[in-house]
Amino acid sequence: MAHHLDTRLLHIGSAPFDPASGTAPVSLPAVRTSTLRFESLNALEKTIARRMDGERAITYGRSGLDTHRALEDVFMQLEGGTYCVLAPSGMAAINIAFLGLLQTGDHVLVADCVYGPVRNLDRALLKGLGIEVSYFAPGQDDVAALIQPNTKVIYVESPGSLLFEMIDLPALAEIAHENGVLLVADNTWGSGYIYRPLALGADVSVVAGTKYVAGHSDLMLGAVIAKDEKVAARLHSAQYAMGNSISADDAWLALRGVRTMSVRMPQHARNALEVCAFLATRPEVLRIFHPAWHKDPGHALWQRDCTGSNGMLSIELACTPEAAKPFVDALTLFGIGFSWGGFESLVQWVDPGALAGHAYWTGKGHAVIRLHIGLESAQDLIEDLAQALGHIK
Repeated sequence: MAHHLDTRLLHIGSAPFDPASGTAPVSLPAVRTSTLRFESLNALEKTIARRMDGERAITYGRSGLDTHRALEDVFMQLEGGTYCVLAPSGMAAINIAFLGLLQTGDHVLVADCVYGPVRNLDRALLKGLGIEVSYFAPGQDDVAALIQPNTKVIYVESPGSLLFEMIDLPALAEIAHENGVLLVADNTWGSGYIYRPLALGADVSVVAGTKYVAGHSDLMLGAVIAKDEKVAARLHSAQYAMGNSISADDAWLALRGVRTMSVRMPQHARNALEVCAFLATRPEVLRIFHPAWHKDPGHALWQRDCTGSNGMLSIELACTPEAAKPFVDALTLFGIGFSWGGFESLVQWVDPGALAGHAYWTGKGHAVIRLHIGLESAQDLIEDLAQALGHIK
């Protein structure tokens, strides 16, 4: 019987029964070890042979044990992939994707709405390695015309970072594959539960499990998921060479968090839409960036490609960025911070420089505030926003 994803997420990583006692803990314990012992040289040789045949056979703890295998299975189930490598952060996962699929002399096209640190990766590492990076506006540029003979990868984030610009991923995948180019998508927003890039044509999906998979703001985690064996081999080679690993305890915490993902994300989404409805009544708010909001330009793509939403939204305020700072400081239920995806509400004052390269951003001179709507009472959050809006200078 093929079970629903919600059911599978609850049962992945269940501990096996002890054959002697007939009992088992509900959750698989965190298997912590750096070293594996082998019963004999013959056992070691068999394990190495299995690994040479392409199995994920383990000879050293850096590759992870049972807890890690269970978490890899979680990401493969979420994303619809057949292969997963884990990384100690979302940014580390992005590095694996870039360095596993690109080499000196290659060119990569990057959507201008991606997670800001990707631009730093370009400046700090890729340029020095002789990898050329160009940026494009997903909804405006002719991507096919931008592909060069040495273009190997198109890299996007959908919806985009900060302004949640929906990208037509199937159309982009068609262009990429017609030109022999791989499409890589940052899917942290959807995390496989409400958006599945691999099913929409992407070759690789990258997820910061720090966010909605973990759900409790208590660990750092990344994952790279693929479905093609040759692509997977390149990703595995990069991950192994870079020495990336995550602790068994972080893997265990992520397994714990994903058990409640099916109830957390819909509640975040419901709360966010209630907040959007309130913000739409306020004269201080010029625009709401949230693809599930019916007035968002990407709403039709969201309806077509997504199965749900989450707590992320941004607003354009009718004031300068400086004038919006008292609003941020006046909030009492929103912590000031850069992350999201945990149970709590967060607010980020968006530096104007972070939007300078986003063609989607047209409100020059106005403030942008990013909100993560948590699991608090939506009415309490609305009242907090209402009082804080009164502090705009």
